[in-house]
Amino acid sequence: MQYLHDGRAGYPLRIGHEWTGTVVSVGEAVDGGWIGRRVTGDTMLGCGRCARCLDGRQHVCDAREELGFYGRPGALGEQVAVPARSVHALPDTLDPVAGAMVEPGGNALRAVWGADLQPGDRLLVLGPGTVGLLVGMFARAGGAEVHLMGLPDGSLDFARGLGFEHTWTEGELPELTFDAVVDASNAAHLPARALELVEPGKRVVYIGLAGTPSLIDTRSLALKDVTAVGILSASPGLEGAIERYASGAVDPRPLVAATVGLDEAASVLAGERPPGSGRGPKVHVDPRR
Repeated sequence: MQYLHDGRAGYPLRIGHEWTGTVVSVGEAVDGGWIGRRVTGDTMLGCGRCARCLDGRQHVCDAREELGFYGRPGALGEQVAVPARSVHALPDTLDPVAGAMVEPGGNALRAVWGADLQPGDRLLVLGPGTVGLLVGMFARAGGAEVHLMGLPDGSLDFARGLGFEHTWTEGELPELTFDAVVDASNAAHLPARALELVEPGKRVVYIGLAGTPSLIDTRSLALKDVTAVGILSASPGLEGAIERYASGAVDPRPLVAATVGLDEAASVLAGERPPGSGRGPKVHVDPRR
């Protein structure tokens, strides 16, 4: 986690930035109509006063707090306190499993927006984890031809079970033209590979983070006239993710393998899979259990 390395975060740390819940109390200045409503919320909590916050870029506010990362205890508990301005109401058609997937969905949707796809365009997603699969789902719903590249570890089999026909390992990737490439992996060499694979004049989107610095040759970026887009946070994409989930255009629930109680959270965080888990990459925690 980069925030631990650069000193912004430290232990003890209560994580939990992908969440949904029901409002049980509000502050004195907050509309009491929120009580009883099902909501999710933004992870990025800007100061609300600077120029970035005032024009909707609170997710890059220098003074921001990040729920579950630093400045604010996260949602891995019985209750979580958040500013009312960060809360988004959920329609009745979204169950808690989908509600807790809004935050990663907002990230993925922003990556698709960054790719600037048109119907029929061919998209390559590097890394079929949670965000990579959601990128594929949103892009497919918009009419793109989606290709996924991953490791031979079962994740591609799972992706095929979600209806993705074009799945490849790096060694199997065919020589095709890609109108956009989204790097949703944690592999340090893939940002440069994304730049190699994208069509000249098109876009690469970087949303994955490697544990070591990733390098690209900016000469290739310029000579191919490629636009590179970096994505941090779901903030501008939260409402869009809610809308697409509610309409049925994208269903994130197959990505959730199991839901456990707080007493099982430690073993899940240690990498254990709960008995009877599905094949999805996510495990949810329900503090009411």
